[in-house]
Amino acid sequence: MKKDINVPDCSSCKNKDNFFCNLSISEKKRLGLNKKSGTYKKGEVIFNEGGLSNRLYCIYKGKVKITKLGTEGKDQLIRFSKTADILGYRALFNNDPYNATATAIEETTVCFLPKSNIMEALTSNTDLSLRLIQLLSSNLRDAENHIIEMGQRTATERLILALLLLHETFGFAEDGKTINVKLSRRELADMAGISSETAIRLLIKLKERNLIELKQKNILIPDLKKLQNEVE
Repeated sequence: MKKDINVPDCSSCKNKDNFFCNLSISEKKRLGLNKKSGTYKKGEVIFNEGGLSNRLYCIYKGKVKITKLGTEGKDQLIRFSKTADILGYRALFNNDPYNATATAIEETTVCFLPKSNIMEALTSNTDLSLRLIQLLSSNLRDAENHIIEMGQRTATERLILALLLLHETFGFAEDGKTINVKLSRRELADMAGISSETAIRLLIKLKERNLIELKQKNILIPDLKKLQNEVE
């Protein structure tokens, strides 16, 4: 990790839809006091499951995967985070160790906000506290829905749902059809809860049906609605 990367003060950050966007300029300045930052290369770990938390992570730029160690020693992919998302908040506020591992899936710059700054902002701003409750509730709802959804689907449908989730999270590249993130086949398989071999085989079948296109690690969806119809 490269430390102390030059990123703007919180009051000057241009990221949209950041958790702290609704704070006033003065509140943002207090939030960013003594903050640090660092840039992680693809594959570098930002924090490890079981580690102790004393700060909040805010993604200035990049993409991150959140994984949890399963019962058989295999990493289970939980979710993705992207530019303007925050990480590590549940462990921070509960004074618990991290319950998952965060890893950069492309070069990612992260701001480290001291716990004292976060607690001051939450104490002085009731709207921010409410947003945090809503964020935690949304995460719980999404996790429950994901478990139910995946448990009732075939392997092909689970893979398609994984592709649709990637589009929902990261969108398309400038061409309007390439999912704007590159994952290994293993990472994609972990998302769908299937083996890497099964994922590769099913991707080829989806390609043969013209539902997707494959260009190295890039996956293209030429007709989003057509792919959505497969799981409706």
